[in-house]
Amino acid sequence: QVRLVESGGGLVQAGDSLKLSCAASGRTFSRSVMGWFRQAPGKEREFVAAIWWSGGSTIYADSVKGRFTISRDNDKVTVYLQMNSLKPEDTAVYYCAVDAYSSSWSKPYDKESEYNYWGQGTQVTVSS
Repeated sequence: QVRLVESGGGLVQAGDSLKLSCAASGRTFSRSVMGWFRQAPGKEREFVAAIWWSGGSTIYADSVKGRFTISRDNDKVTVYLQMNSLKPEDTAVYYCAVDAYSSSWSKPYDKESEYNYWGQGTQVTVSS
């Protein structure tokens, strides 16, 4: 059974940094695509970043490009989201997701429907 557990959220000030972690278990993820999404109060969940576990290819939403970095640790089976220069508009619940059955980067991977397992989310609050 696939399980994703996020951690690292918290309350920070604008301009600060935060690093989120997503620990994955339950199967081999060597060819999976892992993604981060976020949902602010009253808004729909939106794509943030994704990484292909095998090749390390990455994509980012325009709103976070240059500030956020997605990475993975093969030994720890963990995906990270390093968030720098945080803004109040980054305030949201951040979710980790995986397409556990992917064998290559075969989809855009910027849509919720392209992922089949989700974590429970971690709250990030950025004060101005």
